[in-house]
Amino acid sequence: MALDVPLDSLFDYLAPDATGEDVGLRVVVPFGNRRLVGVIMEVADQSAMPEERLKRISLLLRDVPPLPAEVLRLLRFCSEYYQHPLGEVVLNALPGRLRKPLPLPHAARRRFRLTPSGRNAGADELSARAVMKHRLLQALREAGSLSRDEAKALSPRAMPVLNEFAARGWVIEEQDEAAEGREAAPPAVAPPQLNAQQERATEEIFGRLAGGFRVMLLYGVTGSGKTEVYLRVMERVLAEGGQVLVLVPEINLTPQIEALFRGRFPHVPLATLHSGLSVGERCEHWLLAQAGRAGIILGTRLSVFTPMPRLRLIVVDEEHDSSFKQQEGLRYSARDVAVVCAQQRGIPILLGSATPSLESFRNALDGRYRLLTLSERAGENAALPEIRCIDTRRYKPTEGLSEPLVAALGARLARQEQSLLFINRRGYAPVLYCPQCAWVSPCPRCSAALVLHLADRRLHCHHCGHRERVPPSCPGCGNPDLAPLGQGTQRVEEALSSLLPEARIARIDRDSTRRRHAWSQMLGRVREGQVDILVGTQMLAKGHDFPRLTLVGVLNADGALYSADFRASERLFAQLMQVAGRAGRAALPGEVLIQTRFPDHPVFQALLRHDYTAFAKDLLAERRQAGFPPFVFQALLRAEAPLLETAMDFLARAAAEAPRAAPAVTVYDPVPAPMARLAGKERAQLLVQSASRRALQSFLQEWRSGLALSAKGRVRWSLDVDPLEF
Repeated sequence: MALDVPLDSLFDYLAPDATGEDVGLRVVVPFGNRRLVGVIMEVADQSAMPEERLKRISLLLRDVPPLPAEVLRLLRFCSEYYQHPLGEVVLNALPGRLRKPLPLPHAARRRFRLTPSGRNAGADELSARAVMKHRLLQALREAGSLSRDEAKALSPRAMPVLNEFAARGWVIEEQDEAAEGREAAPPAVAPPQLNAQQERATEEIFGRLAGGFRVMLLYGVTGSGKTEVYLRVMERVLAEGGQVLVLVPEINLTPQIEALFRGRFPHVPLATLHSGLSVGERCEHWLLAQAGRAGIILGTRLSVFTPMPRLRLIVVDEEHDSSFKQQEGLRYSARDVAVVCAQQRGIPILLGSATPSLESFRNALDGRYRLLTLSERAGENAALPEIRCIDTRRYKPTEGLSEPLVAALGARLARQEQSLLFINRRGYAPVLYCPQCAWVSPCPRCSAALVLHLADRRLHCHHCGHRERVPPSCPGCGNPDLAPLGQGTQRVEEALSSLLPEARIARIDRDSTRRRHAWSQMLGRVREGQVDILVGTQMLAKGHDFPRLTLVGVLNADGALYSADFRASERLFAQLMQVAGRAGRAALPGEVLIQTRFPDHPVFQALLRHDYTAFAKDLLAERRQAGFPPFVFQALLRAEAPLLETAMDFLARAAAEAPRAAPAVTVYDPVPAPMARLAGKERAQLLVQSASRRALQSFLQEWRSGLALSAKGRVRWSLDVDPLEF
């Protein structure tokens, strides 16, 4: 029995009614003074424990089919490779509703689904003052359908409006079960014509669909039509009765991709799986996939563990994105697990990116992955944007904005084109500063500064969530003239409002999109031309297509160049290349202006040439010489405790007790974490490294068994295999 407890063992229970066919079923069992949900992993006639000590299961849940053998095999792999208790791996792969010790209710849910008449309804058919009606209709057009709860989240008065829409024939109310096989409207726009490179890539992928396991890396510049290649391949798989799993790195990318898939495959049931869904919705979609009724499964990283009986293809979009790596609990990489899943099931997997990870790119260069390249933008007049650097040593920025950048923004405003300013710092200013004694606003719980948010006159910690009021004077010297230092999205928005008062400005960051549906509503405003200048963080860096956006300005790009992380330049290049790709995606030419003090830096010079290949090869040569991944394999032992000495002592004991029979493995000295204090806990870490993945895994399996014995005192520890962050 697998249980959601941090112990490296399965548990035996008496289950007289269970058979071998029940492996993978959920059960409710007593565990101490609790009742837990478990999953049957094996059924045996006898146990190593005496029968009188075995407890009997409380309930055998047959309301949902058992987890299939291929999913259990994948979960066992994750437990072994990522050195994590099997019970926690198995139970956390289930939707939250299935982890409750109760049978699943089968009450049918109802949804309001947009009809062809509703999709074609003009804005003039509603009063201009009926703001909520316009908002509801826009939400229906973006999502295709809304549940009662989703509609009420938009407005408490949503139900009468939906009833009015139903009377007009714009929506129909139906059960989700009935909706699975619905006859939807045909796609409004015919598929675009493929260019020669897209055609070659598509044909090659077609030729490998029936050839078993194969990893293909689709490297295409931004705007080259990678998504269209996905769609053509998915069409072939769906026509042959298969299921397709599409993994995306962030929840913000799912609504627009979902709308695209629904438009191209209107008769194919689609299941979405991400944290933005309610508990009930996520469970329903998971069950659709498990039953094989959903042809397309679109989701974020946890979707890789979804049961899919007819799975024939996996697509990982933006495969380089670090969001595919889970940073808590089971620290798995969804991209790497997806590759293992494809290998175990003997199916092809397609990885796509404009800036592939060095790990994937090296595999392609070495022939382990098949490299498919799209070096040109799709569309007759589409061209890559011109990228230029603004030397801030010459053009001193005022409130973060240099004179050439402001002039370029004004020119776009005059031409009624859109601009995007990218700064990866939300809030008003990174710190509050005292110019008299150099005091900066510290977080009392973290080794980080509090960020000034001017809208609510508070200081926020973006790491632990701590908030406090802005002090009236400096706590260090009493100086009342405290000043914001640096720029965040709020401060840039304020500066733009002063410099270009006629511009319609929208700030898009985690603060401005907290309210449900706020994100989709903002994107709708941008696409409808109601926004002139976007100010945003990495939420806008990838996946979005704004035809009238012709200028991208990048602020504070130099911060990443000071990082001690050896992956910093790789991440910076990927981030800037992605955000640069938002400019000039249609017929209008695009321009990218990067403010920097180091215009001759190799990262910026490669960006100016749009030359990812040369940049990646240079980085790989540096990594090989320095002995960094992907030429070595790493694991990080992390520890946290109330006192740093406690965490360091645990790591020192762990290093001293490490297996000595593995000369191919190097154990480094323990050090404090880069952010030594987080949420009131002191943190330290110890790096383990080997040129052999197999040697490292053998070492970790032996080492891990003794780590729990070394954890004396109030120490929490975890192993991070293939870490991305140090």
